[in-house]
Amino acid sequence: MSYSVLPLAEIHFVGLHRALDIVAREKRFLAFTQAPPLEAAISFYRDIIANDACHFVAVNDATVVGWCDVLPTHGEARAHVGHLGIGLVPEARHQGLGSLLMQAAIAKARIKGLTRIELTVRADNSNAKVLYERFGFVLEGVQRRAMRIDGRYHDAYAMALLL
Repeated sequence: MSYSVLPLAEIHFVGLHRALDIVAREKRFLAFTQAPPLEAAISFYRDIIANDACHFVAVNDATVVGWCDVLPTHGEARAHVGHLGIGLVPEARHQGLGSLLMQAAIAKARIKGLTRIELTVRADNSNAKVLYERFGFVLEGVQRRAMRIDGRYHDAYAMALLL
């Protein structure tokens, strides 16, 4: 398969929403269990483009199979901080796409002047934690019972990368 990592563009909106929904419905990797309504997602994606935020997609031919973003946090005192989000549909995992997406998003975050990137990862997602550590993310703490899915609690790690 031939994959490309590209900045988010309007042509990707519907495919990105589809990929987001696939990953969310796995109930293992994201804080939500389904994608928001398409109209809300499109509005959110348009804001990302309008603000030149750090958001990249992985595509196979014309199909979006994953994404990585570093989106700003709120508040003037945290203007230097971004939050990293990433996801890949099952068939696109374990092929190096996560690394390519993270390289692109982190490089743009650096250009945008961010000096701290934060993320949260479920404690049982060891593959993701290893990937983040390879990029220099450091464990800053454990968030006990950080997520509850189908009545079951999951701990999460708080991690950060200083640029």
